Parts: sequence; C-alpha cells; structure tokens
Amino acid sequence: MPSPFPGMDPYLEDDEFWPEFHHNLSGAIQAQLIPLLRPKYFATVETMIVYEPVEGREARRMTPDVAILKEAVASYATRGGEITPAPIRQDVELEVQVKLFSVDIYTTKDKRLVTSIEIHSPANKVHGSQAYVQHLRKRRRLFNSEVHFMEIDLLRGGSRVILGSDLPDAPYFVTLSRADQRPTVEIWPIALTGPIPILPVPLLPPDPDVPLDLNAAISTVYDNSGYDYRIDYTRPPPPPPLSDDEMALVERIREQVATHST
Repeated sequence: MPSPFPGMDPYLEDDEFWPEFHHNLSGAIQAQLIPLLRPKYFATVETMIVYEPVEGREARRMTPDVAILKEAVASYATRGGEITPAPIRQDVELEVQVKLFSVDIYTTKDKRLVTSIEIHSPANKVHGSQAYVQHLRKRRRLFNSEVHFMEIDLLRGGSRVILGSDLPDAPYFVTLSRADQRPTVEIWPIALTGPIPILPVPLLPPDPDVPLDLNAAISTVYDNSGYDYRIDYTRPPPPPPLSDDEMALVERIREQVATHST
C-alpha cells in the first residue's frame, strides 16, 4: 500500500524508520535511474561512514550487556579478596557509526563521475558534527569541479546549509548545482501538502537531463518496507512542529487511515 501522503511522509523522519528509509531510498533512486542511463552511464550507491558522539541515555542504549558485566564482576569478587571500588566514576564519550548515502552517476566508458545525488541525514544536519563538516567539504570539492551536485533534504529538523536569501518557508528542499552554471543553484522548495515535482538529473552535454521521480521512489520504498502497517498514524508525527496547514493535512490523513483500518 502506498503512503497516504501526497509526497514525503513526515512519519518516515522518525528515528525508528529513517536509517532504513534513507538506505532504501538510495537504492530506489539508483534502480529508477539505471534504465534511463544505460548504456552510456551507470549509477552506484556510495556509502560514507562517520562516527558521531552519543551521550547519556543514548549511550546506555548502546550497551545492553552492562547488567551481565556487573554480574560477572560480582561473581568474581566471591572467589578472592575484597575488590576495591573505583574512587572515581564518570561518563566518557562514546561514538556511534553513521552511514551517509549518495547516488553517483558515472560514464560507462571511462568511469568519470558526472553527477552526485546526496540524500541528507540527521547527522549531516547537526551543525559542527563530523558528518556536517564532511558534507561541507564534499560540497566545496564538487562545487570546484566539473561534477553536477544534487542535494535532497527530506528532513524538517536540523541545520540547513544556507543557500541564499529570500527562500520560502518550506519543510523540504532539493537543490541542484550544475557544473556549467555555477554559482547559480536551482532550488525546489517542497511542501508537505503536495507531491514532489519531477526533478532533472543532468548528464554530460549534449545528453539531455533524465527525470527523477522522487514520489515514485518514496512509494516503492514505503510499499516494499511495509510501512503501511509498521507506522502508527494514531501518534503525532515526529518533531519539529508542523504548520497549521500541515497539521490539518496530517489530521485528515490520520482520520482516513483510522477509517480504512476499521
């Protein structure tokens, strides 16, 4: 069953679903583009791994075996002399592995990178994080190259890289920096209340752009992952807060889902 939302589903931004959705969306975009690219080009899903610090409760959730460790220490204490407790106890910074995905288009003949499509994650929208810094470095490198660069931001939260002034207030954005048109950048503000427009994916001249249908890619991932019965639409969507128009849409959809499920 497809998503009940006309475009992006804000419930997919939840931490429970986003890592899986992020990964599968990359594969869906690759699968959609390959028939349009062959035989002159091909698309791959590239993975970059960064490590981000976690603290407090997040860190404790990463160490489910701590109770077993304590039990082992207690049993050891009964075999010998009295164990001296540590005079100092304090938290140390732990790190979690974060995977960042992009879809890269290459020429088949000489493996030349032509276009890079990056799907933003929560990690590279945290100002000052390792993922954020890596993203800015990649952006700077590609902006100074002959590679087209598309950024897909389907997350309402986090820090958005400033693209310019007088941008509308929109929950999602797609930007495209064509190598032959820099510094001009094409920008698509995307509303929650409507479908995502068909996007152009540029190639090498004289080849025309190929279309990217993000709505179809999202629907494919949604259906294949069984989100229609995994997402609890009786709950409010994840933060940040929605506008009045967006919340009205959510309420209508929640009513529709409730009616359909009865």
